[in-house]
Amino acid sequence: MSENIVDVSVFQKAKKGKYHCGDSYFYKETEKEFVCAIADGLGSGEFAKESSQVVIDIIRDNSSTRIENLIEKCNEQLQGKRGVVLGVLKIDFMSGTYSFSSIGNICIMTISDDKKRKRNIPNAGYLAGYHRPFKVVQETLDNKMNFVMFSDGVSDKELSKKYLTNQDVTTITKTFEYISEPDRDDDTTLIAIRYDADKRKAGE
Repeated sequence: MSENIVDVSVFQKAKKGKYHCGDSYFYKETEKEFVCAIADGLGSGEFAKESSQVVIDIIRDNSSTRIENLIEKCNEQLQGKRGVVLGVLKIDFMSGTYSFSSIGNICIMTISDDKKRKRNIPNAGYLAGYHRPFKVVQETLDNKMNFVMFSDGVSDKELSKKYLTNQDVTTITKTFEYISEPDRDDDTTLIAIRYDADKRKAGE
């Protein structure tokens, strides 16, 4: 492929007064798919970061695995650790679909090329080594669309802004950084993702 099919830009900042951000994230593109995940360790600081990083390391090592199996693997490794909330997105280039699941307050917003927004409703609860029912949603990809994944440090007011529909993901995160509060009340991660099917055709 001549270039990535998916463009990604990330904003992340720790809670006011904290050195460690309790959020961790990962994304990867292969010839067949794109995967992105955000994990938010409950609470804040070093121990929250430890739990969220455990989850992200599992996803990194098993990124080609189905979302259902990824979440189950993550849950198994959290026994005796601080819990996490988690969101996982997969874009399947071959089938032209995307799938996601979120547990707790990690949210995913989709934005079509005609600026229509749709925000998912996460599964309740969190992962902490106990059985946790959850659902995975699968939808058809538009030829061009944005995804915005974010932790609960992002406010509803911030999510209402028009710049989230911008086609350039770096503009989205830079604008978010510029106009949002410099001191965050919670650990904050916002990942802007742009899928463009024309890039795939150009690389074939």
